[in-house]
Amino acid sequence: MMVSFFDQFESPIYLGIPLIAIAIALPWVLYPTPTSRWINNRLITAQEWFINRSTNQLMTPLSVEGHKWALLLTSLMIFLITINMLGLLPYTFTPTTQLSLNMGFAVPLWLATVIIGMRNQPTVALGHLLPEGTPIPLIPVLIIIETISLFIRPLALGVRLTANLTAGHLLIQLIATAVFVLLPMMPTVAVLTAAVLFLLTLLEVAVAMIQAYVFVLLLSLYLQENT
Repeated sequence: MMVSFFDQFESPIYLGIPLIAIAIALPWVLYPTPTSRWINNRLITAQEWFINRSTNQLMTPLSVEGHKWALLLTSLMIFLITINMLGLLPYTFTPTTQLSLNMGFAVPLWLATVIIGMRNQPTVALGHLLPEGTPIPLIPVLIIIETISLFIRPLALGVRLTANLTAGHLLIQLIATAVFVLLPMMPTVAVLTAAVLFLLTLLEVAVAMIQAYVFVLLLSLYLQENT
């Protein structure tokens, strides 16, 4: 039973083809393409409003130099939200439950922010490793601690996204299994458990959106430190 619970996180393969590639490529097909008409329909208008609000929220703390990342960060957030939400549907697969995929997003983007900081303002970037006013005996220790915390950032990004989505999926499957087991024996308890499952599903929808936003928000904060 425990093995079957974790089988949902294995990348499915059909005819030797890993379906994770389809799961990653599918979200872009679902979004409507803006037309050349003067007035768009309601779906495209809502999509543009959401993108504009998200971009404004992410780019407001950044300097003008960091605004060059607007397209990348907004696209990444929409992509993560979409695949997280699609992963809540039955008989689907959530690519962001794979730590390798999340680290593939986190490490290059984090490294790009570090390289930008070292290239444009090396003094300020290195100054983050040593807080102002540090006593002289503590300088070597603090430099080591701050360096370790700097390199832990991409790991924290990937693990946070993976752990939250994995825990939610496991909890949903555990409660759903409990509902099916209790239904013939204790119908009343099964109905109450199903109500809890429904509320948990709504919570997971919120978690899927919030975790994608937090992932991109932390990247924007790292970028803010280096621009």
